[in-house]
Amino acid sequence: QVQLVESGGGLVQPGGSLRLSCAASGSIFKVYAMAWYRQAPGKQRELVALIITAGGTNYADSVKGRFTISRDNAKNTVYLQMNSVKPEDTAVYYCNVVPRSGNPWGQGTQVTVSS
Repeated sequence: QVQLVESGGGLVQPGGSLRLSCAASGSIFKVYAMAWYRQAPGKQRELVALIITAGGTNYADSVKGRFTISRDNAKNTVYLQMNSVKPEDTAVYYCNVVPRSGNPWGQGTQVTVSS
């Protein structure tokens, strides 16, 4: 199992920016693709962004052009740079390995976009 700790969330105004971090345990981090997910109140968890080991990325249409996923294998950390945020980006954000194969979720980090 890979243990994950998300951080960096908070309250941000529409149009603002936020950078989320996800610290993973173990040196096996570098062999996994990683992804950020989010879950808004009353909604299912959804995939936001994915990064493979070689650095290729993919994004949900709703965040394309605004969010950027990156990883630092030396630090066992994956990031999500969120720019031009919108109220609909409000959610708890989680990261996990891909494929998850039952890997437990971390506690997530709350992002609230509001004026």
